Amino acid sequence: MARNARPGADPARWVTALTIVSGGQTGVDRAALDVARKLGLPYGGYIPHGRWTEQGPLPGDYVGIVETERPAPSKRTKLNVRKSDATLIITRGECEGGTLLTAETARKAGKPLLIVDVDSLDEDAAAGAISDWIAAIRPHRLNIAGPRASKRPHIYAIAYGILLEALGGA
Repeated sequence: MARNARPGADPARWVTALTIVSGGQTGVDRAALDVARKLGLPYGGYIPHGRWTEQGPLPGDYVGIVETERPAPSKRTKLNVRKSDATLIITRGECEGGTLLTAETARKAGKPLLIVDVDSLDEDAAAGAISDWIAAIRPHRLNIAGPRASKRPHIYAIAYGILLEALGGA
């Protein structure tokens, strides 16, 4: 995934000021956290009470993730959008469930929102679109969300590769 250099889109210029926000669920959320950790970026966010994910509790080595008072995933979703400057959704096909709630919450809050459908873009184009969008809006706290692994098989690996390229310029 090597994309052509574009003026102003060099991640080294803006990524050091970026904090990744995620709810810690399997799939896109976890890919966002893992890319942040790999690149040494600060990260945080809200997770349902008990550090709930579909695979059991989020491991304790994911620090900076705050539990909500109740186990409802919708509370986590709304907090992560509201506490961020912008939201990026990586999906395969139409947004549904919690991913749709994320998009609706961002729109209602008037926050910048980019939805990247990897069924419509190849990984290079997706990474380029994300990198260009972040360079244009320069958020300090970027919420990254999308479907969980059980809803969209292989979404973790796809999102991880795209985010690594978009944020790390790999």
